[in-house]
Amino acid sequence: MPDNLIQRTASAYTYPLLIKNLLQSPVVNDPQQEIIYRNQARFTYAEFKQRVCRLANTLTEIGVKAGDTVAVMDWDSHRYLECFYAIPMLGAVLHTVNIRLSTEQILYTIDHAEDDYILVNEEFLPLLEQIKGRIDTVKDYILLQDGQQQPETTLTFAGEYEALLAESDDHYNFPDFDENTRATTFYTTGTTGMPKGVYFSHRQLVLHTLAGIAALGTVVVHGRLHQQDTYMPMTPMFHVHAWGLPYIATALGLKQVYPGKYTPEVLLKLIDKEKVTFSHCVPTILHLLMSHPLFNEIDLSNWKVLIGGAALSKAMCKAAMQKGVDIYTGYGMSETCPVLTLAHITESDLTEEEELEIRCKTGRPMPLVELKIVDEQMAEVPADGESVGEIVVRTPWLTQGYLKDQRNSESLWRGGYLHTGDVAHKDKYNYVKITDRIKDVIKIGGEWVSSLEIEDLLATYQGVGEVAVISLPDQKWGEKPLALVVKRPEVEINEKELLQHVRGFIDKGIISKQLILLKVKFVETIDKTSVGKINKRLLREMHTDSKS
Repeated sequence: MPDNLIQRTASAYTYPLLIKNLLQSPVVNDPQQEIIYRNQARFTYAEFKQRVCRLANTLTEIGVKAGDTVAVMDWDSHRYLECFYAIPMLGAVLHTVNIRLSTEQILYTIDHAEDDYILVNEEFLPLLEQIKGRIDTVKDYILLQDGQQQPETTLTFAGEYEALLAESDDHYNFPDFDENTRATTFYTTGTTGMPKGVYFSHRQLVLHTLAGIAALGTVVVHGRLHQQDTYMPMTPMFHVHAWGLPYIATALGLKQVYPGKYTPEVLLKLIDKEKVTFSHCVPTILHLLMSHPLFNEIDLSNWKVLIGGAALSKAMCKAAMQKGVDIYTGYGMSETCPVLTLAHITESDLTEEEELEIRCKTGRPMPLVELKIVDEQMAEVPADGESVGEIVVRTPWLTQGYLKDQRNSESLWRGGYLHTGDVAHKDKYNYVKITDRIKDVIKIGGEWVSSLEIEDLLATYQGVGEVAVISLPDQKWGEKPLALVVKRPEVEINEKELLQHVRGFIDKGIISKQLILLKVKFVETIDKTSVGKINKRLLREMHTDSKS
């Protein structure tokens, strides 16, 4: 044995990186801090820990054992937070079911994950009713409900969540086990075919949590998350553990607010009433909030918002900043647990335009993230703010593959790095900026044009509510860009005005001359994926067919 290897005393404790250990500090340091669900429930952290133990006893009583998979179908709630802990702390696997998938896709994910038990909100019972005869692996169900009325269903339950917890002991001795044990699984969205399963271990989730605490908490002011913050997610808890922020918030002992089903009015009222200071969401959700009358009536000057899942336009960023919102971008994906980068401002004396530019960038890598931008031969491109390539990464918390899918797993990890499929450049200060998805780049006459760049320009024009730019096949040019635009109701605009707006940037040499080929089509809505991202694959299919 080499002399420099650490020798362990036989009685020393080898501290495994398990989710249960994220609960150590908040209960000790501030047992009276609150966790809130809508206007319906409030618990102290001390009560939260007791409820996690009660849930563990409940699950054990109905037969859950280490290695089982327990699925959850719920809105963002205190119950979901309890499941984030109790289920993996038993050595079982938490499957966060995307309730916005189609019924057939939900059935596929339940069977593919081999769920043994399902905790289901009464609102989703009709979904299960449609597929119950085709679910092969589930042994039992637990009912989740906010009211007392017995739901109409033919499903049978081990019991109702709160009633079962009330009958269970509030102490549980959670065991130690291998930190590499799988803790969670969920399914990616927005892909062709059926969703792909990704999975994460206790070790990966703990390391992601610790790196997130360091990255979010060590900036001086901008976007800083600290122990006096009040946290409310606006990203579904079924989607990449709500970006891992509930684990971070709990480890820090923050006051937490869970809004249930998202509606703009409920979200804004909770922000106002509970003095929420930190949230995260995709641009679609923020757009809904900014379009609601309450957005201009309440004080948002203490609200920090982390945007991810899609590009943050400068127009949206500027409008939020005018309301006092400290808004900025983060980046990650389902396969990366997810957070990889954050666009914190660390420079001083910036102009408004320079500050907007940084806030809307993809950001700089978090601690322990090795991020490269490479060409097709895996050679790094220059960090000159112009040369583009694909983002590839290594961190301790990346999924090791797709569940039961060796072929796609090998493709994901080709060359020893996880391939994101995102095209980006990096500047000398290490700020990354995604210019497009590889599959969304528009190839006009052999030149690559960024759909995100066109969207950002169009979004600055008065009267544009939402915009998505896609490619359409063209015999002469290979592809042509089409801008799908949702108008703001209070402003009248037409295609000619928008094209003149774009032409101004072409004439100044800011964007490619090829964009003279841009066409505009006004639409009522822009199709999104189940997690609120613009579904460009579907839009291309729809509008290619219509053009044909």
